Amino acid sequence: MIKYLWTKTKSQKGRSPMNRVMEIGKKGNRKSRQAVLKMAEEVNGRVEMIQALIPLGLKAVEEALCEEVERLAGNRYSRYGGEPGNVRWAKQNSFVYLGDCKAPIRAPRVRNRIRNEEIALETLSKMQKPQEMDEKLFRRVIGGLSCREYQDCAMTVPEAFGLSGSTVSRRYIKATARKLKELMERRLERYDFVAMFMDGKTFAQDEIVMAVGITLTGDKVILGFVQAGTENEGVCGDFLRSLVRRGFKYEQGLLVVIDGAKGIRSAVEKVLGEKAIVQRCQWHKRENVVKYLPKTLQAEMRRKLQVAYENGDYREAKTELLKIRTELSRINKSAASSLDEGFEETLTLHRLGLFKELGRSFKTSNVIESIQSQVEQRTGKVDYWKNSDQKQRWAAAALLEIEKRLIKVKGHIHLPRLREALMAEMTGKVNEERRAA
Repeated sequence: MIKYLWTKTKSQKGRSPMNRVMEIGKKGNRKSRQAVLKMAEEVNGRVEMIQALIPLGLKAVEEALCEEVERLAGNRYSRYGGEPGNVRWAKQNSFVYLGDCKAPIRAPRVRNRIRNEEIALETLSKMQKPQEMDEKLFRRVIGGLSCREYQDCAMTVPEAFGLSGSTVSRRYIKATARKLKELMERRLERYDFVAMFMDGKTFAQDEIVMAVGITLTGDKVILGFVQAGTENEGVCGDFLRSLVRRGFKYEQGLLVVIDGAKGIRSAVEKVLGEKAIVQRCQWHKRENVVKYLPKTLQAEMRRKLQVAYENGDYREAKTELLKIRTELSRINKSAASSLDEGFEETLTLHRLGLFKELGRSFKTSNVIESIQSQVEQRTGKVDYWKNSDQKQRWAAAALLEIEKRLIKVKGHIHLPRLREALMAEMTGKVNEERRAA
């Protein structure tokens, strides 16, 4: 076991950082050495220990490689031990990843004379997987640490190389490209969706329209996004059709929560048809109505609308809203017209009889707006966007990181009832169409 404790320090009195490492090993107090030993014992496996602790440094890497060589080819200068035909075969220049950094080493070689082939060292192979390191680096960069600041914060050893801002950027590009492919191509058949939120958000001088699915068990699943200039019907329709091609299922009915954007609404109707039951965001409707009024009247009208929407009974809520509509028509007809637009769709949960149980989660578009806000937190530090590829990679990377931390929607135990209500609603629509025909 190595008893070195490495700390990043500047050279002092002509002593290099590596000398500092050796000094701690010699002069460090007993408690420091014991702490390092105890930490090392808790790590599961030699390779994991080296990559996780870093202070063990290159010397520990060499020891791990030597141990594997002895297991494969026996002790040095010995005719016995090891596996038949295996012999030591000099050394070669190689590298390993220590924490987030690439470090050069002289790696030993083993060759089997019987089969006349090189024997790969498992330890070396495991420590040369940049994808795992790229994932760690990706989480730091997406968390708010810029590529050029990363070098000062990285865990490293004195011989580490290749950690300039451009190197980190290249590694980050690889990691985010994998995230983009994962998000935009993953299949959706295995999910049983009962609801979907869809909304657009300004992102890097463009519009990003995204969708979040809600499963029957209440889990939130990022379905994907599309980069567009506006939330127009054509773009949103193509996006929804791409979800269907990837296996998105909605045949048993789907509650679609939107903020009222006409392009999204038209696309939902055209692509998903009668299987989609729309719930308009009550918060957006309320704010759209009061913005037509003088500031002196806005607070009171906002309160009245809120009280009406919070009434869980469909008929009572509708009656109260119609009274408000009459009042608005005397004050400002434009405000009354705004309330009329999509009136019934703001009461979808009331009509389904589930406002009290599911209103907290589905009466507004807060679920998707919260995710959009978290994307902004992770990408807002970027001052310059080079191209569309960069924008989409960053958006996808942020969304997948956020998805891991999403919790179930409030009231998820009532979602089976929502499924039943949606199916009944669809059956009722079909019967009405038949009677009309």
